[in-house]
Amino acid sequence: MAQCLALDIGGTKIAAALVDERGAISARQQIATPRGNKTLLASALESLVLPLRAEADFIAVASTGIIQNGKLSALNPANLGGLADFPLAECLEACSALPVVLLNDGQAAAWAEYLSLNGQIDNLLFVTVSTGVGGGIVLNGSLQIGKTGLAGHIGHTLADPNGPHCGCGRRGCVESIASGTAIAAATAGWATPLNAQQVFSLAAQGEDAARTIFNRSANAIAQMIADMTMALDIEHVVLGGSVGLASGYAEQVRIAQHSLPALYRPPLTLAHHRQDSGLLGAARWASTVLKCR
Repeated sequence: MAQCLALDIGGTKIAAALVDERGAISARQQIATPRGNKTLLASALESLVLPLRAEADFIAVASTGIIQNGKLSALNPANLGGLADFPLAECLEACSALPVVLLNDGQAAAWAEYLSLNGQIDNLLFVTVSTGVGGGIVLNGSLQIGKTGLAGHIGHTLADPNGPHCGCGRRGCVESIASGTAIAAATAGWATPLNAQQVFSLAAQGEDAARTIFNRSANAIAQMIADMTMALDIEHVVLGGSVGLASGYAEQVRIAQHSLPALYRPPLTLAHHRQDSGLLGAARWASTVLKCR
């Protein structure tokens, strides 16, 4: 039975695991994503790959950013902490001597979540709210990747033309308002700046300023879902990511959706595979790609 070494590279963490053909995960481990130094990223990837490569037949990667010609880049380089234009495929092939298949993490998660629905729908939108905001799109049962890997970069659609500057170069992107990074940035002027988790904790206690930030994030996601639904005839939305899966966040998105006409609010559920959607989706996608070669 073929076995995959799957990696999920995010702005905050890198996860690695063995995934068999049935989707069973074993030997899962996770480390913090090194920031600002390509040598550190290469060493971190090698530390995850070397102990597992002997048990794997191929490597599948779900990564934040844009995957193009084997390299990792990003619309918002800040999410990669200075690691843009990293030769990801070359690095992994060199330390593993295994075939490597790369995919954006939102696209990978979308594929895993679509497969978990067992053909119940044709058009799915996966939304990840974490360090940044990303996503993946399945239309007519086909995962959308795009010629340059851009498909699913929904976090860089417009939320507020007068909103904060986004690292991609635009103003008021969904990511600049809804992401964990944006939530923390909104407290920069406070006596004690907070991270997203601390803002959520205060919001749950009813603190007005924290609730405003929390609600603004959820509303931006709800409006973006409405836009994608109109553009792509989305039937179902799956929410993931550290912020998206945080207690109370999905419910707040649903509350924001209720202010919209019914046509704009498809069913919204939390990721079936939770934090492992990227690992599983990359493994399933890579298996298909390699069989076709």
